Amino acid sequence: MFKTLKNAWAVPEIRKKILFTLFIIVIFRLGSTIMVPFLDTNIVSEWMKENASNGNFLEYLNILSGGALAKATILSLGVTPYINASIIIQLLTYALPPLERLQQEGEDGRKKLNTITTVVALGLSAFMATAYYITLKNMKGSDGTSAVKYTSGGEGWLATFVIILCFMAGASLVIWLGNRINEHGIGNGISMILFAGICARIPVDIGHLSSLVFDNPNEYFTKVVIYLLIFVAMIVGIVFMNESERRIPIQYAKRVVGRKQYGGQNTHIPIKICMSGVMPIIFAMSFMSLPSMFTMFWEPLKGEALEAASAGQKFYAGFVNFFSTKSYSYAVVYFILIILFNYFYVAIQYNPVEMANNLRQSNGGIPGIRPGKPTSDYIQRVLSKISLVGALFLGIVAVFPIVFLNLTNLDVSSMGGTSILIVVSVAIETVRTLESQLMMRHHKGFLG
Repeated sequence: MFKTLKNAWAVPEIRKKILFTLFIIVIFRLGSTIMVPFLDTNIVSEWMKENASNGNFLEYLNILSGGALAKATILSLGVTPYINASIIIQLLTYALPPLERLQQEGEDGRKKLNTITTVVALGLSAFMATAYYITLKNMKGSDGTSAVKYTSGGEGWLATFVIILCFMAGASLVIWLGNRINEHGIGNGISMILFAGICARIPVDIGHLSSLVFDNPNEYFTKVVIYLLIFVAMIVGIVFMNESERRIPIQYAKRVVGRKQYGGQNTHIPIKICMSGVMPIIFAMSFMSLPSMFTMFWEPLKGEALEAASAGQKFYAGFVNFFSTKSYSYAVVYFILIILFNYFYVAIQYNPVEMANNLRQSNGGIPGIRPGKPTSDYIQRVLSKISLVGALFLGIVAVFPIVFLNLTNLDVSSMGGTSILIVVSVAIETVRTLESQLMMRHHKGFLG
């Protein structure tokens, strides 16, 4: 990896792209420090520190925003609206024929889909900005004052409008910055911004671990050492699984056209074990975060108030507790959903019947397997087995930090399984992009 970076830096064109990407990331981080008007950031930070913890929905959003959500800055929503919009459009592409046709139209179709995704992201940002504003109004400081200033009369409407508009503008800015990286930088723009946001939280969590060790070494020294060893092991495992693949052997029949012979070569179809990447975890996380999102509007009763509450209120409180990230029921449901979403994502990405037809049309086949339905059935069996291995791996990576947190009380959000998976995957993909650009330049010089 370091050799690739060194070689890429030596090429002026690629060096400009790397510097441009770093410049956009710096702008993103600077934007994460610009405060939204009409808000008491001290109350927001105090409230978020108490409530955005233990891997809940607010902490998840805070990680993706690089800590901007806890500071109530204009980039508080981060890349979350665009990620959710991308998921929605990607799923609808396989359900709605007009979107499917756009996907098959090449570059022009992809540009139109990107425009549709941007519009949907702006709509989601309006909804999320409104939900966050309601949460901010309910935030109270130690003296009982609200985090939102001027919450009555005409000034109240002005505060509401300005706060929601600032959050929406921040989400639009993130999308614009990501598109600039796509056009003039290295790698996928949104992925790079997400990578930068998560990495920005790592020093904070390292400082948190250090303070625990220094304040109470007898209790936390062993736990922190074990966690760091597991952290390194998870990185090694993620890199290994990202590079692992199942190769289906393919043999092409010989053809004689005139006096020339074509075909007769052996190759393979590479199928990644973790072919769906982090998408099943994001799907499952979005689904599991719905109960926590409800609490932003309706806080469940606790303690003595819950004992005297109605049956409906008790059911709602039990429902929220069942999906609490501190419970093992959450981990079990989360694990099952990751497996199901992994199979679903693989099913919409790979079509065994289409793959078998393409092989038959190109006079290719799998040794020992007849063309047609037997080939598609064989590919389906391979995909099912590979999907199970990949799903179990993703489930363990995502659920293990939850179990470890319950056992040790170590809350290290940016160093959790999902965050590590995103960071490592983006890093590997960026290195591959650099390698491909170096290879293109090499071939250009060779042919020239």
